Amino acid sequence: MRNLINFRSLLAALTLAALLISWLNAGYFGMEILAEIAILALLAMSLDLLAGYTGLVSLGHAALFGCGAYAFAVFTAFWGWPPSLSMAAATLLTGLIALIVGSVVTRVQGIFFIMITLAIGEMGYELVFKTRALGGDDGLAGIPRLDLSAIGVNLNDPDVFALFLILLVAVCYLLLKRLLGSPYGAVLVGLHDNAGRMRALGLPVQRYQTSIFAFSGAIAGFAGTLSAQHTMFISPQLLHWTTSGEVLVMGILGGLGTLIGPVIGAVLITLLRHELSDLTDYWGLWLGVFLILAVMGGKNGVVGWLEAGWKLIARGSRKTEPSDRSANDAAG
Repeated sequence: MRNLINFRSLLAALTLAALLISWLNAGYFGMEILAEIAILALLAMSLDLLAGYTGLVSLGHAALFGCGAYAFAVFTAFWGWPPSLSMAAATLLTGLIALIVGSVVTRVQGIFFIMITLAIGEMGYELVFKTRALGGDDGLAGIPRLDLSAIGVNLNDPDVFALFLILLVAVCYLLLKRLLGSPYGAVLVGLHDNAGRMRALGLPVQRYQTSIFAFSGAIAGFAGTLSAQHTMFISPQLLHWTTSGEVLVMGILGGLGTLIGPVIGAVLITLLRHELSDLTDYWGLWLGVFLILAVMGGKNGVVGWLEAGWKLIARGSRKTEPSDRSANDAAG
């Protein structure tokens, strides 16, 4: 287990290095893709806390993502709040909404949980879609970015903004990894493996599930504020269930319950979508084939494939060490 944890840490470092190297060589369009990857990676990690570690598969996660984006837009464009305060307020508001929703949806499990989160998510989508004050189906434009000019950082520069997002996601990954390594994280894993047993041990299962739903929702809302700043435009599509499905696919492809897996899934799907769409009109078909192949390799997707290869290499090196030692003894 420790070897796998160390391997995932190595994988995270390599992923960050790859993103930074790409940033050094990317043009304007490349910077936009890197920014998109970073935002989706953060959103996918937030869903991994629910689906991967706690066993709560939500199809309404995009509603919280969109809630953060729209709250940020209202606070900045309508009310004139500074972006820094708006980001904090939008994140807290989304977390509060997720807390209220979580206290209801965690009363059920399995397919019922999935369907209720889907229904609530679609309610949020319809609310925004039909509200003309929020732009309706036309969306909202003219959303400002965080102002860090006081420390000499211009986030209106695409290069700087992309790097800012990449580093921010790296920090969030480290913080989430530390959380999951705590006793609280151990309880979440226990809920995923056997919630009934955890309940029999006297743990307040629903309270833990509600708390992680709220925390995950707050992170999704934070990612929404970043998305609004990236495109400087928001639309109801941010809240649609297909966005939730796409993010869930990222987690499945990369490997749910690994934390770094959803990041890798976000990288792969975003790159494949942009690259394959230039090559063929049937890019969705080939993306589906790639997903099937990755998932059939094991329960942890791409990370599972890589971990299996790592185990084979480690096993092979252990086998060669005794033979090398015997050869040296014979020569001596």
